[in-house]
Amino acid sequence: VQLQASGGGLVQAGGSLRLSCSSSKRTFSNNGVGWFRQAPGKEREFVSSISWNGGSTSYADSVKGRFTISRDRINTVYLQMNNLKPEDTAVYYCASARSSTTSATPSSYTYWGRGTLVTVSS
Repeated sequence: VQLQASGGGLVQAGGSLRLSCSSSKRTFSNNGVGWFRQAPGKEREFVSSISWNGGSTSYADSVKGRFTISRDRINTVYLQMNNLKPEDTAVYYCASARSSTTSATPSSYTYWGRGTLVTVSS
């Protein structure tokens, strides 16, 4: 199973990006999906997650009010990132959960994408 995160890039502080997460071989329509990020020299941290039907979402305190997670009915999960800050610079990973609900715990996730780099300049 391969998940692919895309949409990263270089943006100035205050700008926006939309990340996408999709799977070419397996649908995760019945699974929760999460976004995590890892900055250079730091551990991977939770960003946001969404339940199987989009009815429940959760966010890290550091991104609340700026990031929005959503999913379509087919096979893609999105992370809309607004008002980006230099501290948001990281490689962003998406992951498919074992269950249908949201989770901030990496061990709750089975499949991980390769990540997409987001760089926010000041």
